[in-house]
Amino acid sequence: METTTALDIDWNQELVDQLDWHWQHHLRPRLAQLTDDEYLWEPVPGCWSLRRRGEANSPMAAGAGEIVADFDHPEPEPAPLTTIAWRMAHLSVGVLGTRAANHFGEPGTVEYATTDWPFSAAGGLQLLDDQYGRWMAGVRTLGDDRLRRPCGPSEGPWAHSPMAALVLHISREVIHHGSELCLLLDLYRNSQGGTNWSRA
Repeated sequence: METTTALDIDWNQELVDQLDWHWQHHLRPRLAQLTDDEYLWEPVPGCWSLRRRGEANSPMAAGAGEIVADFDHPEPEPAPLTTIAWRMAHLSVGVLGTRAANHFGEPGTVEYATTDWPFSAAGGLQLLDDQYGRWMAGVRTLGDDRLRRPCGPSEGPWAHSPMAALVLHISREVIHHGSELCLLLDLYRNSQGGTNWSRA
């Protein structure tokens, strides 16, 4: 009877690799040639996006400067379709940046209202790269012991969940929203630019 030997598993590295492989080999290369038109394209009227403050399309649009991210809470039913710019902003701050600051930096310093939103594809990619880098750098330092510790009060009702659960959740969020970004990009490129309702 064949016997198997149990392998030592570096769970921290496995968690890092799950997301970073997807980022390095799928999502980030797909965004490499993103243009400003693609970034701000609105495939239907009424999209949530990044806009100049006086042109906001939502009651709770937020940002530190002239550019704001559309937002409302609770979301309308059905929720508005969101642009590539909005989804990148959500990933950069709502998913990665706030968590990186709260768990590995200065809590409460990265929020929608404190962000100078970039109004160009290059700026949006830079923000996304920066916040992804901060989150992943923090995750790499956790180790087995800290992965088992509770997330803490910044995670609200999930405060008592282990940090490993938060890392898995963030990976799901990036993969989920990243897939939406790729689909929107495919729609734009296969419709030869479509109709930019924000500029009609």
